[in-house]
Amino acid sequence: MTDPVTLTAARDGFIRTHPERHERVNGRDWGTIAIGHSGPALVLIPGTLGRADIFWQQMQALEGQARILALSYPAEGGVTDWAEDVMALCAAHGLARPVILGSSLGGYLAQYVTARHPDRVAGLVAANTLPSARGLDRVPPYAFDLLNTPIETLRAGFTDGLRRWTKGGHPYCELAGLLLAEVDGRIPEAELRARLQALKTAPDLPAQTVPRDRVFTIESDDDHLIAPPVRAALRTALSPARAYCFEMASHFPYVTRPDSYTAILREVLGLDAPGTIWPAGTEARL
Repeated sequence: MTDPVTLTAARDGFIRTHPERHERVNGRDWGTIAIGHSGPALVLIPGTLGRADIFWQQMQALEGQARILALSYPAEGGVTDWAEDVMALCAAHGLARPVILGSSLGGYLAQYVTARHPDRVAGLVAANTLPSARGLDRVPPYAFDLLNTPIETLRAGFTDGLRRWTKGGHPYCELAGLLLAEVDGRIPEAELRARLQALKTAPDLPAQTVPRDRVFTIESDDDHLIAPPVRAALRTALSPARAYCFEMASHFPYVTRPDSYTAILREVLGLDAPGTIWPAGTEARL
């Protein structure tokens, strides 16, 4: 495996040529990275611990084959507001009927976007996420007063666990180095608070009306944040055409298994036939 510096350096090399831009939508400042001028359209929405560039490996691989808009959250608003902002950003970038992929927090937002605007999207990929936010306000860090708890306390909830991953020999030690930089300030305080508050106060998801053959899920067997019953509940709620499962990839498979993750996107976007990399069938494991 490469070390954390090498992984971070690869990401930094990408953003030197594809810097994040700031776009104001409905009074909120979003970060965006847009690449590609032709091909199917794809929107990438990260989780709590990622900016738009967390998907750099997928964007590099698909540049020239797809039009991609990756997003970083604003410091204001919540899921309902952000759903409208996402569609406004798509319109501003000329992305008609994109596939919406969201991971973790972004997966919840993606489900809300597509349920509210099924006629304006070409598909949903709900990745390493949950079908309901009910009860989150009873568990840390969501149980805290997220607007007033010292930011050091909120950040420690992430860093304490990630630092354990940096110990020698841990399979995700290089991932931990990347994510620690996000928590330690690359995601500013106001943005981190907004991300946590958005999921804590998230509305129930409307019924999903995107055609079933355009709904997909992604999960990992060793996801320490999304428990097996929650993964099963997501599949039950969405009844996806394809449910992709990584046997070992953590909560962040787009970083830890980038080639296999990109293979999913190639299938979903119609660039490759199903079964090219991932096994054929409704449930695919790799």
